[in-house]
Amino acid sequence: MTTTPEGLDLGALQSWFAAHVAEAGDGPLTASLIAGGRSNLTYFVTDDTHEWVVRRPPLGHVVATAHDMGREYRVMSALQGSTVPVPVTRALCDDLSVIGAPFYVMDRVEGRVVRSTTELAGFETADALAVSHGLVDVLARLHAIDYDAVGLGEFGRPDGFLARNVARWGKQWQANKTRELPAIDELARRIDAALPESGPPAIVHGDYRLENTMLATDRPEIVAVLDWEMSTLGDPLTDLGLFLVYWVHWDSGDETDRAVPLATGGASGLPGFISLEAVAERYATQTGRDLANLDFYIVFAFYKLAVILEGINARFLMGKTLGEGFDQMGQMATALLDAAFDVANRSEIRALRG
Repeated sequence: MTTTPEGLDLGALQSWFAAHVAEAGDGPLTASLIAGGRSNLTYFVTDDTHEWVVRRPPLGHVVATAHDMGREYRVMSALQGSTVPVPVTRALCDDLSVIGAPFYVMDRVEGRVVRSTTELAGFETADALAVSHGLVDVLARLHAIDYDAVGLGEFGRPDGFLARNVARWGKQWQANKTRELPAIDELARRIDAALPESGPPAIVHGDYRLENTMLATDRPEIVAVLDWEMSTLGDPLTDLGLFLVYWVHWDSGDETDRAVPLATGGASGLPGFISLEAVAERYATQTGRDLANLDFYIVFAFYKLAVILEGINARFLMGKTLGEGFDQMGQMATALLDAAFDVANRSEIRALRG
């Protein structure tokens, strides 16, 4: 714990907490940066009696429409008491004079976040199966929620979502790029050509994966879904595609057969964890959705993730990152593109093959 970690002015925060957060008093706060995030910054904050989590945007190079604290806060508040477990939200601050950026406060959830295949390899087979099924089931339940009924009817514009999303990520690439990558341009061309018609819209998490969930400390149960900064209303298969990019052991498709370096990538190759095909089958059974164009959503997910990593690389080159591992972001983006082309070139979707 530190007195004032970078990016969080505890003196100013203490006064704001006393006025806006239930149960917070006038006592001093201590805080620490929670490791693991590569985008928004997450802090554990306590007054030695109560425990909270504070989320704020990164320190620099914030792209418009990204890192939206109000969006995270709104969707988690709407999902309180639903079939999707989320932390209890407490307060949102959009006054930049407090800590220099918007932020929100939520209760701390007791649990564990799994961040590596080393941790996954230690799971008992039965627990691995339970976690696998739990992840798919929570995603299916999210996509089944009546967004109008929970007050999110104006949370996004589902009509035309996929086409707008493809175009927006192209603009994001132009904003994030630190170098020329012809592979991204070619992948964008194929994605444009293969754009499918979306099914019924749903609440989309935008970054759903094992690392953005929390498991109970003593059982293989998901107790919280975290990191809602990219949530909206739209095509739910974008969530499934991204989940599979993180879940499956992909290789780069070249002669080195090097693994794509995602922290929990390859869960499906470990004992007890289910395969891509089993994930798709379980999701389709529970949702009734047509997965004929699943390759498109997987390739699009690789593309988005490569663009995100280039954005993180841009912040690293500007000296605006906290923590370790940021020097590898550029290399990781290239490996993701290689894997995307491997999927695209083998797809039954003709436009994806170029």
